Order: sequence, then C-alpha cells, then structure tokens
Amino acid sequence: MNNTLNKKALAEAIAEKLDITKKDAMAAVETVFDAISDALANDGKVDISGFGKFEVKERPARQGINPKTKEPMPIAASKAPRFKPAKALKDAVK
Repeated sequence: MNNTLNKKALAEAIAEKLDITKKDAMAAVETVFDAISDALANDGKVDISGFGKFEVKERPARQGINPKTKEPMPIAASKAPRFKPAKALKDAVK
C-alpha cells in the first residue's frame, strides 16, 4: 500500500471531503502552499496550531573540506526552511 500523499492526492482528498471540484481543491492547496512560501521568503514564520511551525533557519558561513582534494574550502552562509511539528502531530504519529 502506498502511503505517500502528494499535492494531487491531497487536493483529491480535500475535494472528496468538502464535496467540491478537484480543480477548486487544487486551487486551495496551491494557495496555502503559496502563502507559506511567501511568508518564509519574507523571513516570516507560519504557525499552524496543532500541526507545527514553519520557519527559516540561517546557517552561518563555515569552513568545509573538499572531499576530492581534501583541501579546506569556505561554505557560504545560507538559509533553509525548517518545520517543527506540534505536540499534537507528534502524538498522532506515535
């Protein structure tokens, strides 16, 4: 049994549960993902009660090692999205 829930399957589940068209459900899913992406792109946070928190984590610049040459090399600072699940979500998957 495949337990992967992709964007299309999520939209189909929403359409079935809310008795709306798949097209409308996909538009709703896209709107939610766009809102989360926009908030994170503007250094914001997204806190969904009972589900979790999305935020941007800043990684400082550091020294790394090139695995081919074994020479030290600088690794630039970067930002990455991070998700921290809420207690309710953690409890649900136990």
